[in-house]
Amino acid sequence: MIEPFVDGQVREGVISYGLSSYGYDVRVTDHFKIFTNVHSAVVDPKHFDPQSFVDFHGDICVIPPNSFVLAQTVEYFRIPRDVITICLGKSTYARCGLIVNVTPFEPEWEGYVTLEISNTTPLPARVYANEGIAQVVFFHADEACEVSYADRNGKYQKQQSIVLPRI
Repeated sequence: MIEPFVDGQVREGVISYGLSSYGYDVRVTDHFKIFTNVHSAVVDPKHFDPQSFVDFHGDICVIPPNSFVLAQTVEYFRIPRDVITICLGKSTYARCGLIVNVTPFEPEWEGYVTLEISNTTPLPARVYANEGIAQVVFFHADEACEVSYADRNGKYQKQQSIVLPRI
């Protein structure tokens, strides 16, 4: 269901990741899309301008004040038909004013997760690549769902990179 899978919690000198008590702490890769408004665009989920982002690769991404980045998990997920997840930001980042926003991973969704990390502070904030960023909590249903994400041909199925909003 998760590749690569770390079967315990890695904590020494990093923001923790790996298997936790009732979930799994995911990491982000070193590829980020930093939101910028140099073109004075209007943020519109139906017509999102890809030029609103600057690509950045590195071990530390600095998020501008009151802005956000998109990132991708190190882990690839294959969610079973009888499981749904909720993804929540780690408290280490939340205590610094950084909020991770991700929608649930629906039954039979598959791919790398695109995360949105918001800096709610008036100061620049750091995010560390290849370290923990969020926890995925899994809920197992008593029976499989009638219609899965795969059945609906979901628009974010089998993501291989950071994916911008789609209609």
